[in-house]
Amino acid sequence: MNRLPPKKSLGQNFLTSIPARMKIVEAGEIIPTDIILEIGPGKGFLTKALLATGAHVVALEKDRALIPFLSETFSTPLASNQLTLIEGDVLVFDPARYRLQANGYKLVANIPYYITGAILSRFLTNLHQPSTMVVLVQKEVAERICARDAKESLLSLSVKAYGDPKLVYRVNKGSFHPIPSVDSAVLQIKNISRTNFTSARHEEVFFKLIRAAFAHKRKFALSNTASVFIDTDIASLFKEANLSEKVRAEDVALLSWIQISKRISSKPE
Repeated sequence: MNRLPPKKSLGQNFLTSIPARMKIVEAGEIIPTDIILEIGPGKGFLTKALLATGAHVVALEKDRALIPFLSETFSTPLASNQLTLIEGDVLVFDPARYRLQANGYKLVANIPYYITGAILSRFLTNLHQPSTMVVLVQKEVAERICARDAKESLLSLSVKAYGDPKLVYRVNKGSFHPIPSVDSAVLQIKNISRTNFTSARHEEVFFKLIRAAFAHKRKFALSNTASVFIDTDIASLFKEANLSEKVRAEDVALLSWIQISKRISSKPE
């Protein structure tokens, strides 16, 4: 164990808290027939608890130095095919290659915090989405995603467009080795799907719309979006959605953005 110190370059902060591990597994609502994708198993602290549920675990580890250790530690579940160990980078990982079909698996992991946004985006927008995601993230990030202050953000809307986020448990910084500079939280995202979007074009327009809305925080959402969608009567769409011309992007709910983007996408290109 001591010969495999955490690598700062890979954002490795190994979880050591048993209560936090229990909360992660509980949030995953895992049953023996589930397929679990774990990103960055590290030394297998969470992997052990995931395997104890009886589920099949696909563990993706980027750090080549950890592969022999994990192979030895989990030789039995590897031999029985309950565990699949893959050396690879999550940012180029293709779920379909390992038969992880849309809504046919759950992602449960202590992810590297420096690529939190990239991981959320990659799996929520993937054609092969997980049905549920349970990830350890920075506490402030989890609070922003869940809009604890009732203010939406580009991040919160991007997550809520695909699923239902919930901060289920706060994790003290002392629950990791090495100890990070921030506290963490267990973020659960359930009911992941594309049901908010009527088409691929609707999905594309939605993200173009909210990116425009949040581009200049001091300006109103209407002026921000109108400057991008110059061939659309944005003012009429805001009125149709019962939104003030002076509303800020952070005060507009997801359903309003879905409604406006749907109307834009229905227009001939």
